[in-house]
Amino acid sequence: MAIPLGQAQLDEELSGRLDALCAMLHEEPFSTASIERLGAELTALGHLGKFGLRCTAEVLGKGLLALPEFQPVERYAERIALAIGALGTGFTGANTESVLAQQEGMQKSLLKAVRDANWNLKESEARFNEVVTSSTNGVLIVDIEGRLLRTNTAICDILGHSQDELVGVLLTDLIAPGFTEMLQTAMAELVGGTAERIRQSQRMLRKDGEAARLSLTASLLRGADDEPSHFVVVVEDGTELELLQSELKRQALHDVLTGLPNRQFFTTQLETALRKTDTGYGITFFHLDIDAFGMVSNSVGGRVAERLLQHVARRLEVLLAGEKAMIARFDGDEFGVLLENTATTPGIGTIMKSINDDLLEPTYVDGHGLAVSVSAGVVHRPDSAAEPVDLLRAADTALRRAKMRRRGQWEVFHPDQDAEERRDHAVAVAMPGAWEDGEITVRYRPIVRLADGVVSGVEAALRWERPDAEVLDHDRCAALAEATGLILPLGEWLLRVASGQSAWWRQRGQFDRSLVVRLTAHQSSDADLVERVVRVLGETGLKTHELALSMPAEVLPESDAADNLSVLAGLGVHVGIDDFGLGPLDPSTVSDLPVKSVRVARGLVERRSPFVAALMPLMREAGVTVAVDGISSEEQAQWWRAAGADFATGDLFGTAGAPGDFLRGLEPR
Repeated sequence: MAIPLGQAQLDEELSGRLDALCAMLHEEPFSTASIERLGAELTALGHLGKFGLRCTAEVLGKGLLALPEFQPVERYAERIALAIGALGTGFTGANTESVLAQQEGMQKSLLKAVRDANWNLKESEARFNEVVTSSTNGVLIVDIEGRLLRTNTAICDILGHSQDELVGVLLTDLIAPGFTEMLQTAMAELVGGTAERIRQSQRMLRKDGEAARLSLTASLLRGADDEPSHFVVVVEDGTELELLQSELKRQALHDVLTGLPNRQFFTTQLETALRKTDTGYGITFFHLDIDAFGMVSNSVGGRVAERLLQHVARRLEVLLAGEKAMIARFDGDEFGVLLENTATTPGIGTIMKSINDDLLEPTYVDGHGLAVSVSAGVVHRPDSAAEPVDLLRAADTALRRAKMRRRGQWEVFHPDQDAEERRDHAVAVAMPGAWEDGEITVRYRPIVRLADGVVSGVEAALRWERPDAEVLDHDRCAALAEATGLILPLGEWLLRVASGQSAWWRQRGQFDRSLVVRLTAHQSSDADLVERVVRVLGETGLKTHELALSMPAEVLPESDAADNLSVLAGLGVHVGIDDFGLGPLDPSTVSDLPVKSVRVARGLVERRSPFVAALMPLMREAGVTVAVDGISSEEQAQWWRAAGADFATGDLFGTAGAPGDFLRGLEPR
């Protein structure tokens, strides 16, 4: 039992323990064991409860970090955090032991008093007064018929009745409707000997008619003849505990930062809405993602970014206040909106426009004027039998599609499109095994000079011959490998095989023109690209000027890709640009980088784009050659020849084949 100290004594005790704590923080090696003991000693002071412990932790957390002896902060922050945790652990452990010891002592005293009552009624009453009357738990002595014989002050305080009002009352009359049968069954089990003690959550009626949430424990006392004599019922007020449990449950289901429901709670409500919503209107689920949030966080700091998230949460609540909507924060900068549609619910486009129009109005956070937009994946009116986890995945899929375009866009999930994407994913994940089994090979196709049809180079391409399935060409193989990250090892393998083949042809005098290899966006931005190329050329013996590499135009504005291109050009590799003509910056890119050739995007080749044709003179002035891909007819070839293109590939000049097939295609006919 702790004896409270006076203010002066308490200050002296706490000051000494603070000095001891500071010394422990400087000890080497550092250990939390002594700090836990220090925390245990705090229980003896008699002043520190759970709120005091929280205040102590807050004061120490802020105050210790500000002391000069704990500078720099980075060196001591971890120790201080561990120390505060250890302090709380020691205090909690000691406090728990103290409480358990008190409870155990009370239980032993109570059982002893009841036992002695069988032998001496007067002594039993004395024990009752000493132990039960002073207990903070309600205690009732109940006869076998269920009537109250004795009570203590605590139960009177809990129920609001006096002891005179309670004596003689049936215990079941104090139980709230709906809970009586449960208690009667349990007490019958005590009498029948099938249970020695029962414990259950109960509802007892207060004098004002309100139901008190209680924990009720009952045991049976037997007389000297071993016949049932009395019930001893101990009642513990569980209101505070239930409130605490409710708060913990709320915190477990809500986001701490915004106060919104979290993903777990949202998923539960989504399932409920699916089963109960009006089938005529259904539900709509929005998966929102703040565009460029990482840029905001990195530039203005985490605190401002957190306040921005709070701002977005509040604005979403305001904007959707007129709808039957649930808004949740998922992870990071992602939010979910569950909308139960009605006849007046606006369309998806209207909702998204109102959200982005509102969020694009600058809000000031710590002096920073911030405005953001959101992208969204939308699942509209899903089947009521759908599983929530499938809808979450569908919305995430649609969100990723939306973010592939520009910011502030939204995409509705389409099952057919998803089925196709799943098939692609299944094929993509099978690629490593197919590569290992030799199903993926390197093929070669000729690059011809349009002016005279002479083969001026060879392009290496991937080919996947799948058993009992469609054969996949280079573009499909590269796209699938790009999606999984396999493109880096697979692309290096393609470069090694093709370079070795080209070097072999040169040694045998069979073909000595340039080898062309197309790179994907991931390969172009790879930090190890130059090292990979140099390593492959060293292994195969191919010279740098005998190799031509091309990169997608879309990645060249990125510094990594542009740096790789410049370094490769400096090494003597012929570098070019693929998919030329799709971007407005393509002509300036050609002039800014050491590009020697461009390949017109296939879609523009098929349409015979006059825009690209108009750029031909500019390319020629810059000393850049122009190639076109996908030429399938002589008419097409003639048009691009007249437009000024220099080289071409396509079925008209030969398809991709094995090394032997490629050489046979060079033979005069």
